[in-house]
Amino acid sequence: MSDWFRLEADGAVTICVHAQPGARRTEVAGLHGDSVRIRVQAPALEDRANEALVDFVAGRFGVARRDVTLVSGAKSRQKRLRIRGAALDPAAAMGL
Repeated sequence: MSDWFRLEADGAVTICVHAQPGARRTEVAGLHGDSVRIRVQAPALEDRANEALVDFVAGRFGVARRDVTLVSGAKSRQKRLRIRGAALDPAAAMGL
């Protein structure tokens, strides 16, 4: 198992993300230590980058936006997201 994601007992997936707001486009940019690096086009103002990150992750995992929760790191680049009902393998969903 990789260090950047954890499969929970209830079937949810928790991923560690290193977010980079203000990028040219929103994309997965590989691994950054024990996190998956995601560049986010939205700026880090008024929670816009967090909202864009949640939308992006929901799309990659094929779940509704309400199934992705920002667990920690709202004001940090290091974040943890919890995805409920993810049918895809985390590595496949992130393209790694």
